[in-house]
Amino acid sequence: MDSTHIIRTDEDLTALYGTGSRASLEKEVDYIHPHYRDMIEASSFVIIASASEGRLDASPRGDPAGFVVVEDERTLLIPDRRGNNRVDTLHNLVADPRIALLFLIPGVNESLRVNGKAVISVAPELLARFEINGKPPRSVVIVNVHRVYFQCPRAAVRADLWNPEKFLPRSALASNGTLLADLSGDREYHKRDATRDQTVRATLY
Repeated sequence: MDSTHIIRTDEDLTALYGTGSRASLEKEVDYIHPHYRDMIEASSFVIIASASEGRLDASPRGDPAGFVVVEDERTLLIPDRRGNNRVDTLHNLVADPRIALLFLIPGVNESLRVNGKAVISVAPELLARFEINGKPPRSVVIVNVHRVYFQCPRAAVRADLWNPEKFLPRSALASNGTLLADLSGDREYHKRDATRDQTVRATLY
């Protein structure tokens, strides 16, 4: 790789890209505008980015639309549902409270970006607010919002993201059991495939 063509400074980036259009700057605010609240409440899927020394993570969260609660114009509440218990995001947030969110809305090409700082709460009354089927989350991430802005639709349009004709059949890729078996060398993981869908559905909460 020719290192003479590597961008290394903010000045180099500005020379290449400029400073952004007026619209790209005006859409960024330091609170949850009512239009942005509508987008959050319509979203059923958010990607959470976090970091700490030696670690980076981007993890998905999903639930019925509105699962991320807009408590007020500078506070979001995100329930932490059942998963694999690696809790990479939570480990990061304990060490470094910075958080970034990318909200996706099925069928809508714009997405919403939120940056802020977060803490993890296990307050019983807060967990109870997020019970589903009588099961509360183990914790709730409380986000203090610093910056909010919507992402233009170009990436989703280029990807044709919500076009069902472009959806890939799950069978086109290695199954869960095959992935684990090949990565670990343990062929017993193949047995998971027979009941994987039922197991996931039965353990959502």
